[in-house]
Amino acid sequence: MSETMRTGAKTISVEEAGKWLGVSRNTAYEAVGRGEIPTIKIGRLYRVPVAPFERLLGLSVSTGKEGA
Repeated sequence: MSETMRTGAKTISVEEAGKWLGVSRNTAYEAVGRGEIPTIKIGRLYRVPVAPFERLLGLSVSTGKEGA
């Protein structure tokens, strides 16, 4: 399980998204430029929202409400 999943972070860096995909930092930023990785831009900073990224990868997104 990644640190993001344990902490419940809502966004990750482009670099971390690249690690999830098994590609280099440069390849991840190129994918962002092509619109292949969903991002939000805050100033000059790109962040990858976890929920859409997990859906893109075919991973289930847990809301933490199961079993409540």
